[in-house]
Amino acid sequence: MKNQQPTELHRGLEQRHITLMSLGAAIGVGLFLGSASVIKLAGPGILLAYAMAGLVMFFIMRALGEMAIHQPVAGSFSRYAREYISPVFGYLTGWNYWFLWIVTCMAEITAVGIYMEYWFPGTPRWIWALGALVIMSAVNLIAVKAYGEFEFWFALIKIVTILFMIVTGFGLILFGFGNGGAAVGISNLWSHGGFFPNGVSGVLMSLQMVFFAYLGIEMIGVTAGEVQNPRRTLAKAIDSVFWRILIFYVGALFVIMSIYPWNEIGQQGSPFVLMFGKLGIGAAAGIINFVVLTAALSSCNSGIFSTGRMLFNLARQGEAPSRFGRLTGSGVPGFAILASAGALLIGVVLNYIVPEKVFVWVTSISTFGAIWTWAMILISQIGFRRRLPKQELAGLTYRMPLFPAASYLCLAFLFFVVCLMAYFPETRIALVVGPLFLVLMSGMYYLKGYHRTAAPDVPAAPDGDLHPVSK
Repeated sequence: MKNQQPTELHRGLEQRHITLMSLGAAIGVGLFLGSASVIKLAGPGILLAYAMAGLVMFFIMRALGEMAIHQPVAGSFSRYAREYISPVFGYLTGWNYWFLWIVTCMAEITAVGIYMEYWFPGTPRWIWALGALVIMSAVNLIAVKAYGEFEFWFALIKIVTILFMIVTGFGLILFGFGNGGAAVGISNLWSHGGFFPNGVSGVLMSLQMVFFAYLGIEMIGVTAGEVQNPRRTLAKAIDSVFWRILIFYVGALFVIMSIYPWNEIGQQGSPFVLMFGKLGIGAAAGIINFVVLTAALSSCNSGIFSTGRMLFNLARQGEAPSRFGRLTGSGVPGFAILASAGALLIGVVLNYIVPEKVFVWVTSISTFGAIWTWAMILISQIGFRRRLPKQELAGLTYRMPLFPAASYLCLAFLFFVVCLMAYFPETRIALVVGPLFLVLMSGMYYLKGYHRTAAPDVPAAPDGDLHPVSK
């Protein structure tokens, strides 16, 4: 008897997979190499920016968790926007998320080529970028559990590096480890122009890059259709991932700026290289280069996973070519993954041609896409609460605290960040490219007649599994 082609995504992800996946997606190259630029903008005040953005992300993740645990479906926030706002917003949210990860991954695969030059100078960057794309695409095509295992170990390398730096850094601050027994203390946080050396404007200017750092934490929602025991696993993962990311970012930057004056950071490369060198590790540059390489591969891996699932979900809803809704024998959306990899192949060529300043544009465009996604999560959750029957509302086991005030305050804060992006010339391009993409996709939605042919919603079964989708 022939094996039947699977019609549903396989639930092959365990809690350890999705916890490390979201950590890996959110703790990326920006922390290891890009932290110097945000420190230069805000000085020690950057800690406040990360804390403020972290509080907003806490409520956004709780809003997402409330819906994902009650209704754990593939497509997550795209599906929720479709159901609780309108079909066109679900369509735009899905394509927007696909686009923002494509843009982000374009930078990541090019970064792989830059990092490999450290060990293989003279080798064309595009070879390494292409190799990274092929390998990560192959991993995603094997099975969802293979993706989960690769991401687990990639993320673990980054996390162990950060934890080692934080622990040894506190040893240096408190006990003078590596400094002849002379405790460094934390006076560098206010001794060079104060805690806000560039004023409040410096903190505000940094918010765009700070929010970019949190991009990826919402990936837990994308895994809802492929995780084992979603109701139990998602709740634990959402709460633990948020606090760990906040500790890693704030903890790492607190240690770095306590040990080094903020105005000297970035003059001699990555702050992490400085830290490892201070601890007497001579191979600091090589170690950090390896860690950042895994960070780029991890982000690329997560991006291919996310874009493939979003295309799959859009196709199942009748809002993308039907071939993207087909699964391989191993239960992964093969056509959708290959289409995303094809788009990234164009990115390899583009990143080879365009100047380096495009990296700033890429981060701002990705931030706009992330803000749209997070806003849709909050608005969907407001609609979810309004439409949920009183009996089900009373039975919610995972709730967003301080609803509805927290939802509206977070939406206002996201709008404020968009206004800041419009104010500063460096990030203004995002408010051209991002909305233009949404306008183009809106036109496509009506020209293609997706508003007439979209498939009906697929509710979650009581046990958390998806009902079969009839095609």
